[in-house]
Amino acid sequence: MPMDLPCRSLRPRRSAKAGKSGWRGHRAGPERLGLTSFGLTSLGLESLSLESLGLESLGLAGLAGALLLTLLPPLPARSAERAVIQEILDGDQLFVDGQKARVNQKATAPDDVSTKASRGALAFPAGAVGRINRFSRMRLGQSCFLLESGQVLVSGKAAGCTRSARLSVRGTNYVLEVDEQGESQLLVLEGTVEVEPLKDGIPTGSGPTTVQAGQKLRLSAQGVILALLGLSSGDYDAILRGPLFDGFRLPLPNYGSLESYLRRFQPSVSLPVNLPSAPPLAPSLPTPSLPSIGLPRLF
Repeated sequence: MPMDLPCRSLRPRRSAKAGKSGWRGHRAGPERLGLTSFGLTSLGLESLSLESLGLESLGLAGLAGALLLTLLPPLPARSAERAVIQEILDGDQLFVDGQKARVNQKATAPDDVSTKASRGALAFPAGAVGRINRFSRMRLGQSCFLLESGQVLVSGKAAGCTRSARLSVRGTNYVLEVDEQGESQLLVLEGTVEVEPLKDGIPTGSGPTTVQAGQKLRLSAQGVILALLGLSSGDYDAILRGPLFDGFRLPLPNYGSLESYLRRFQPSVSLPVNLPSAPPLAPSLPTPSLPSIGLPRLF
């Protein structure tokens, strides 16, 4: 049975078969979930029970991820718990929980946001913006959004997760990708991102890795670091001219920092024009013609 989301909100999704009376699942204690290695006694949680957390009837698949969130230190803000659809490009195939979305529609954890042939932009509460590429799927969560497949560009203070990594950011520009095999890749365009490897949503214990501006990190589906490489000017050109930038009308909140970084460290990279579309010019007012005044003839 697959593990649940590493960043899912503690408000579980209602089962269609359960109706209003409750949730499907089984009772289980921390020992059955293999969470005793976290040292519950040292955390002052030796009397932890599922009933005290309101999780007594959650399924085992959802319980491990939810209980993990109570043990991990929270990020500074609930930066990915809510989002507003800012833009939809290339048609109308952007969905919230499987239903076609519209601009200015709100989504709240644990809603899914997905695309088919369309792209879109989301505004997060802390002022960050996420641009989601075609054929991508992400789920909003209390401390991070979970990218299940596809690609997303984030500008600002919004932390992302995959099943093999949890990101900690303080405002930056980065691209997060997950392929069909579950491998994930982080490209830090500007700023710094701290990456904690996960295996099925659980920390591997190998410690976090700091990815600096101009670097890309690749992780296996099991949370093993496969490569940490530098970004070339060709990598930047491909991103800046690709679907995460092309055609978007609204600017990225941290684009100025990205522009400054590229001018300093990647001067050969051509920067796109990333400004809102200018308002239409006001029609010019007609200039009244002055009547001709006949001058007297002197001769």
